[in-house]
Order: sequence, then C-alpha cells, then structure tokens
Amino acid sequence: MKQKILTIQEIYKKGAEKLKEAGVIEYQLDAWYLLEYVTGISKAMYYAEAERELSEEKRKQYDHYISKRCQRIPLQHITGEQEFMGLKFLVNEHVLIPRQDTEILVEETLKILKGGERILDMCTGSGCILLSLLKLTKADGVSGMGSDVSEEALKVAKENARKLCVNAEFVQGDLFENISLDQKFDVIVSNPPYIPTDVIDGLQDEVKLHDPYIALDGKKDGLHFYRRIINGSVHYIENRGWLMFEIGHDQGEAVKNLMEEAGYVNICVKKDLAALDRVVIGMYNEE
Repeated sequence: MKQKILTIQEIYKKGAEKLKEAGVIEYQLDAWYLLEYVTGISKAMYYAEAERELSEEKRKQYDHYISKRCQRIPLQHITGEQEFMGLKFLVNEHVLIPRQDTEILVEETLKILKGGERILDMCTGSGCILLSLLKLTKADGVSGMGSDVSEEALKVAKENARKLCVNAEFVQGDLFENISLDQKFDVIVSNPPYIPTDVIDGLQDEVKLHDPYIALDGKKDGLHFYRRIINGSVHYIENRGWLMFEIGHDQGEAVKNLMEEAGYVNICVKKDLAALDRVVIGMYNEE
C-alpha cells in the first residue's frame, strides 16, 4: 500500500512532537529550522501553503534530521552552519559552536580598532571572532592571526576565511607555542576554555557530548587558560595594546586580578544582555 504523502504542516507538527518527547528544549524552533533547511521554505510560504504535500524524499530527509536532533546532536552540527555577527560560519564537531554571548567580545573589540592594528585571536576555533573583526571593521589596514591547538579546528577556520573572503593567518600550536617572539600584536582576543572540569558533566548533552572537550575544559578552577594567556601575552603585546577575554559569569573579578598582576591597567568588565559578567578588557602598560 502506497504511503500517504504528508503535508508540510503535518510533517512539521510530527517533527516538533518527536523533539519534545526527546527533551529538546526549543523543540518547535528546532523543528522549524530543520524544515526550513530541508525544504527552503520561508515562514510566509509555510503559512500560505501549509497544506502543500511534501515529497517522500523530503519527508525521509526531514525524519532523518529529526532523529539526529532527538539524539541531542546540535542543530548546527546537522545543518553544518551557525550565524554569528550576521555572518554564516561553517561548524562541525571539531569547533565550539559560536554563541550570541561571544558577539559582545567582538562588538567591544570593534570599538577600539582605529586602523592598522594587528590582532591575535587565541583559541580561534571556527575563526568566528577573528574573521568577524576583519570582515566588519570600518578601520583600514587591520590584519590578524588565529592560533589553535587543534589542526582540525584550523581547517574549519581556514574554510570560513575562504568563504567570507577574509585574508587571515592561522598557526597551529599550544597557545603561543608557534608564534615567533618577534611578532607583536596591538590586540589579543580570546574565548578560551573556561568551564571548571567538574562542572562539565552537568552541562546540556548538546554541549558536553558534542562540543570538543578541549574547547570547554578550563581545568580545576576554570582559570587555567586565562593564567597562561595573560602571562604569555606580555611577550607578544605592544605597549598600550589591548587584551580582551570572554569569561564565565562568575570569573570577572578573578580574571581582572590576574591581568592587574601582569601589568594591565584600565581594566573593565562588560556585562551581557542578561546582566552577567561576560567580557574583561585591559590595556598593557609595561612602565
């Protein structure tokens, strides 16, 4: 007996229900994004043509993606992309999925670019921070380098640079390991691993099972990479250059103190849209 061909509305409702049963928090939104991904349909088209039938091929494809999402595989790993700062970035299991909170770091960095700065993005991952800065800055002559310990992550970053038509340099190594001491930077930015090791098991499955562990684990107190980057930065940053971090909501004071001890001044902590500490900024003063 030939299987009934379902309408767009029917398949969407079934998909949303499956995601709800699987415990996906934003089940309706994710079901919609997957429908849009499979069919290319817009919201306006959906409401105008909700009774339009969906082919068996498209239905099977949608069911496959819904099943993957039910396994708590992130939506972005299914579609292979994530929007950040209005730009589309390729993502996969080798990079941290760009998040809206990190846009605050980019926005604050854009404010200080006047022209001619050289940027170092430490723990670059997908390259979303560095490439957004280079793509969106209105200042002339800004250049940048991204560093990451993961060779697979750098493959993603390089492909994002190609797709966005951004010229950036990338280096593989453990933080400053393969960056020459004769290179100096006006701005060093970083969204390093900052989650304490014993907190990771309590994160959502989408994060703890699918984001790369090395991009999450900030060691015992979550401050391991801040210490290393701050201490190493003084050998690579220009006098009166800026060091800028994304931080966890309870790490502002600790990171600020670490920066002060290393010779940074004019340090401030910026909050996110939820009024939580999110970014720490400081200027290096070698005097």
